[in-house]
Amino acid sequence: MRGSQYCVDGMLEEFRRRRSVIVDGLNSIAGFNCQTPHGAFYAFPNIQATGKSSKQLADSLLYEAGVACLTGTAFGAWGEGYLRFSFANSTENIQKALDNIRRWVDGNR
Repeated sequence: MRGSQYCVDGMLEEFRRRRSVIVDGLNSIAGFNCQTPHGAFYAFPNIQATGKSSKQLADSLLYEAGVACLTGTAFGAWGEGYLRFSFANSTENIQKALDNIRRWVDGNR
């Protein structure tokens, strides 16, 4: 605890970078609106503008786009209209997921 925190600082900066990638990426997808999270490594975009329920969209993204996420309703009824994505992954994998989501959304409007 009293030693160098250099590695912690590096981890923190990496998670900030991943957070920016996922939030900016989700906000660039039609029907998604994502606020910047401040305390965890999860993004929680509002997807109401897609016209799909959280379950419909989460299932479609998993089975048709190969992207796993949780429905907002997994955290209670007030979570309807939201999805939860983890960004505890490599930037490369986050970008691949965003590309898959974007392709699926663009092909299903």
